[in-house]
Amino acid sequence: MARNEGIFNHEFMVIEKSKLAIDDEGDSSKTDLRKLLREYEKLLKTTRRLVKHNDRSEERLNVLAQEAREKSNQLEQLSAQLAKYLSPQVYESIFSGKQKVSLASSRKKLTIFFSDLVGFTQITESLESEDLTAALNYYLDEMSAIALKYGATIDKYIGDAIMIFFGDPESQGIAEDAFRCVSMAVEMQKRLEELTDKWAHFGLQEPFKMRIGINTGFCTVGNFGSENRLDYTVIGAGVNMAARLESAAASGSILLSFDTYNLVKDKISCRESERIKLKGISNPVRTYEVVEAEDRGSVITIKTKNSFMQEQLSGLTKHQIDELSESLTNALDTLRAHAERST
Repeated sequence: MARNEGIFNHEFMVIEKSKLAIDDEGDSSKTDLRKLLREYEKLLKTTRRLVKHNDRSEERLNVLAQEAREKSNQLEQLSAQLAKYLSPQVYESIFSGKQKVSLASSRKKLTIFFSDLVGFTQITESLESEDLTAALNYYLDEMSAIALKYGATIDKYIGDAIMIFFGDPESQGIAEDAFRCVSMAVEMQKRLEELTDKWAHFGLQEPFKMRIGINTGFCTVGNFGSENRLDYTVIGAGVNMAARLESAAASGSILLSFDTYNLVKDKISCRESERIKLKGISNPVRTYEVVEAEDRGSVITIKTKNSFMQEQLSGLTKHQIDELSESLTNALDTLRAHAERST
């Protein structure tokens, strides 16, 4: 701006000198030249006003640009903080405009996961709140990292409990969603085993043990609440089933409903557990427990196009094993005889 003003001052000085030079000559023929100088002087003044206005506008624009950058940084910081309160998939779908923030829901077939820590109430009574908070946050952080690795939608934390679902807002297909969910659960249990020695640092006398329930079924998923406060979650009988399975699961186990088992049985080893009576469900339901990696060698599976049989050998007595062996031998003899007749 100072540089521009210097140029204008120089031009006005030239005009004044030109006027004096013309007046000294006293030549009336210089009238046109005087007129031209006046016009140039007017134009120069107008130009200087415009340049000053432009300089002020540029300064104002620079100020506004700086303010915009500061606001953008503030929004980015707030957005990063807000992202911690939402599952990444839900956050992305909202801020990309794929999903409207309104009271709306839809019905989908999802795989629902519930977990909690065994004996957590007793644990809370033996620890100071600061140590308990540190231990619980560490546990939830480890489990959440695994959940996000498998593309899970983390619904909520309820104290020590975790609620997760697969199939919305993103889905890889019903079967693949179920497989990813169970695979995630297996990795969570393995990770908890790896952390056995860690919990003593927080003052726990016994390591954390987790139980997990998983069900696949139709649920209603979407935004629930009021116009002022929304919660993106799932409701329905399928959710209730998963919660009941989690309550019925043994310490350190993963209990599946028949629907989930039917989707993952070709990829994940399971054994059928006893039928159990679940609260709110009239008939006893079939349940399946995921077999730990070290136990899979004691599981035999017979699978054909139209039938499927699986037996956990570690739970059988010698008499039962002998009966099973005889039955399988007879079945094999029958199969060979049938093959010979067919050729």
